[in-house]
Amino acid sequence: MVAAGAVVALRNLTVSYRQHPALHHISGSFAPGSLTAVVGPNGSGKSTLLKSIAGLLPIEGGRSGGALTVALPRERIAYLPQVADIDRGFPIDVRDCVLLGFWGAAGAWGAVTRARLAQVDAALHAVGLEGFERRAIGSLSSGQLQRVMFARLLVQDAELILLDEPFNAVDAKTTAALLGLVRQWHGQRRTVIAVLHDDAMVRRHFPQTLLLARELVGWGATGEVLTEPNLRRARAMAEAWDESAERCGAGTLAEQEAAA
Repeated sequence: MVAAGAVVALRNLTVSYRQHPALHHISGSFAPGSLTAVVGPNGSGKSTLLKSIAGLLPIEGGRSGGALTVALPRERIAYLPQVADIDRGFPIDVRDCVLLGFWGAAGAWGAVTRARLAQVDAALHAVGLEGFERRAIGSLSSGQLQRVMFARLLVQDAELILLDEPFNAVDAKTTAALLGLVRQWHGQRRTVIAVLHDDAMVRRHFPQTLLLARELVGWGATGEVLTEPNLRRARAMAEAWDESAERCGAGTLAEQEAAA
């Protein structure tokens, strides 16, 4: 069900790769200030959902009437990809990487003011990376790099924060520190959506959960969604996926004819 005043609303959302749906007919909404975990088996469409909300993937309409609405301008949305998707060979140091968080507000030619440098220093302090300003990002550990990316999110000051496996391949100390920032954002009434695979972490720290298996399995209070019947159903749906199936009636007639 799509709630009035939602930050993100999904209405019969379908997203496909190479004519095969990665998400099938998802409907629901994320309320302002909500803290939601997105969970499900591998390949269940979790990252696809975040990329769709971030505007990085096209949304299908046609006869399915699928739609995704985000009630915020692009510059008020922050998206953190998986660590594995970040180009660590790019020649940039920690300070300049964090400064990219101002891109949406300042543009490509925005001035690097003293105030912005002070915000970068404060963000690096918040994630425990004082003294790392001139370190190349390629020299950092996975945990240190993720701290840098969270510092960039801090200066971006977004209202909607999308995190794709933010605690993957980082140590327990870093995970605890970054979870503290997530709780801080939640306390500030920012809307946070995080793709996660640790059900125990979700139960402890995330009050809302969206369980996907390409289709919607459950969405609501975490205790009501992460039940053994729902998890069994998600696993069964994942095992039954047919990668050769045709796309699910989502395109226009012209699109279907072009794909034939």
